[in-house]
Amino acid sequence: MPEGHTIHRLAQDHRERFGDRKVAVSSPQGKFAASAALLDGTPLTTTEAHGKHLFLGFAEHGWVHIHLGLFGKYTFGGAPVPPPTDTVRLRLAVPDAYADLRGPTTCALITDAEKQAIHDRLGPDPLRAADDGEAAWARVSRSRTSIAALLMDQKVIAGVGNVYRAEVLFRHNIDPYRLGRDLTRSEWDAIWSDLVALMREGVRHNRIDTVRPEHTPEAMGRPPRVDDHGGEVYVYRRAQQPCHICGDGIRTADLAARNLFWCPTCQQR
Repeated sequence: MPEGHTIHRLAQDHRERFGDRKVAVSSPQGKFAASAALLDGTPLTTTEAHGKHLFLGFAEHGWVHIHLGLFGKYTFGGAPVPPPTDTVRLRLAVPDAYADLRGPTTCALITDAEKQAIHDRLGPDPLRAADDGEAAWARVSRSRTSIAALLMDQKVIAGVGNVYRAEVLFRHNIDPYRLGRDLTRSEWDAIWSDLVALMREGVRHNRIDTVRPEHTPEAMGRPPRVDDHGGEVYVYRRAQQPCHICGDGIRTADLAARNLFWCPTCQQR
């Protein structure tokens, strides 16, 4: 499932291609056909992201709410705009650009009130300028749940997925099984600030890189990571490989139905 930086990048990509332009809207697959007909030929006035939720605003017509889930995928292209295939749930098109959405968990036209209800159930997002870590800290600091599980709970903090969860805990030498209430305030502030910086870089480069300059392949004289997720990381999907810092083997375990990765030496409880 895409992490929050991907959704914010999608909001940016839509804004750059279609912002304030009258957009041809269609649903070749048919599941969004009625709403597409209502929006067809109207301008895309704003785009927004919160966590893993994308919102495309069409003024008085409301918002297209998109959640990619596990299988959702976007394709962007330019002119000439090709005919869409019948697997496309939502196509937006202008003479020089198009965007095709396939396989999302959610693609629905919603009202302002329905959009607000989604925001209300989500935690603060490190990529939203108006958000900070206070509300998340209030929940984390009194929780008997592990910090690894809390970071994946979208009601606590929105947009963090499995990669950022594993990497930010490693970067701050925090055992993933520590309880939320056992974190110090300074540790939480450092986690939040780091997520803000890392995820902003993720939006900028459209990939996740979490290693510090002194631990890049060039700096360490090691081979670059080869993985379909891309990016240089410390522990994510590196089970049994040596830690870049201490050389111990990276461990993995199941936590809340997701694979957890950590270094037992660098992240001692």
